[in-house]
Amino acid sequence: MNSSQLVTLLITHAELLTCVPRGDDVLGRIRDGAVAMAGEHIVAVGTSADVLQQVDVSAAQVIDASGKVVAPGFVDSHTHLVFGGSRALEYAARMTHTLAAVQALGIPTGISASVSMTRAASEAQLTASALDRLARMFRCGTTTVESKSGYGLTLDDELKMLRVNRALQAAQPVDALSTFLGAHAFPHELRRERYVEMVIDEMIPRVADERLAEFCDVFCDDGYFDADESRRVLAAGVRAGMKPKIHADQYSFIGATQVALDVRAVSADHLNYTDRARMCALASASVVGVVTPTLDFAVRHPRPFDARAMMEEGMLLALATDFCPAAWCESMQVVMQFACRLYQFSPAEALYAATVGGAQALVLADRGCIAVGKLADLQIWNVPTFEDVIYRIGNNAVETMVKRGKVFRVA
Repeated sequence: MNSSQLVTLLITHAELLTCVPRGDDVLGRIRDGAVAMAGEHIVAVGTSADVLQQVDVSAAQVIDASGKVVAPGFVDSHTHLVFGGSRALEYAARMTHTLAAVQALGIPTGISASVSMTRAASEAQLTASALDRLARMFRCGTTTVESKSGYGLTLDDELKMLRVNRALQAAQPVDALSTFLGAHAFPHELRRERYVEMVIDEMIPRVADERLAEFCDVFCDDGYFDADESRRVLAAGVRAGMKPKIHADQYSFIGATQVALDVRAVSADHLNYTDRARMCALASASVVGVVTPTLDFAVRHPRPFDARAMMEEGMLLALATDFCPAAWCESMQVVMQFACRLYQFSPAEALYAATVGGAQALVLADRGCIAVGKLADLQIWNVPTFEDVIYRIGNNAVETMVKRGKVFRVA
């Protein structure tokens, strides 16, 4: 490297977690580590002594991270960030009541409740509420987020949600990638087949024409879209230029993972009922498994996903919040804590899944790790060891965020 490389930002003397594996160390730890940035990108990584010899810091902002930990920004690859209203009353009532009893109380429930509230909200209202949530996610370490539609279930309301996603990208620092999920549920006002046709023939072409989504997703499960319908929807999305993702095997095993293989999905998400044979097939096809510990907790899932089996079969896993009206979780740190305590992730495996795994689930090769040429998306944790992030349940360890080379103080 040119010894006179001029940098704009330098972080030194950190416990640096690069998430670039070295030997048995999946996190590629560097003691007394440093990372140098020029503009939006990383230009040098190594020990503090080595990096200081490589770069010109005469015009740089320098952050001394002694006694702190530096990690890549989180990549949250599965959220339903945009929605109207709240289902707090439903959530609270379900602590002590059955679903039927909650409905007997007159409390709206489920996806249909969120659809009604989202349809009633203006684009400006949806944008404001999503920006508020996204700001808190950023303060907890997330630098890239995926955001789905799926609470509109009409052409106009699905487009409204996707336009909110576009507004989010322009209004704040977190990169917001958009997913079309018109095939989330069936609206009460249309016959099933008519709605499938609408998704394929009307919604997907409009989404593509307006370039509102990078991905097309479908909820393939009992009571939602069957395997054939899901395959048709995702194939239409692929023809329109959108990459396929799928909600797979969350509450039943009806062939969703085979659909993922057939359409060469970039990710299969949830996987609660996936068997080992399908895990192995997904691994061989390089389909990323996106798992959501806090969603399983929030809905008291009867069959938690088997993360260790997936890893043993060779799958790359991504951790995600699945932030949605049914599971309000803004912190990927909390997701990691749940993954470790309840799903047998090691702390290192959890961080790798929350960064590198998330990036690969969104087909993003420019982030998720700290390496030369990658985006300067970092977080500085004010804790003495990485393990403290897992140990301090519910704590936000983030002191400073770096997004595309810009510094944001959090605490």
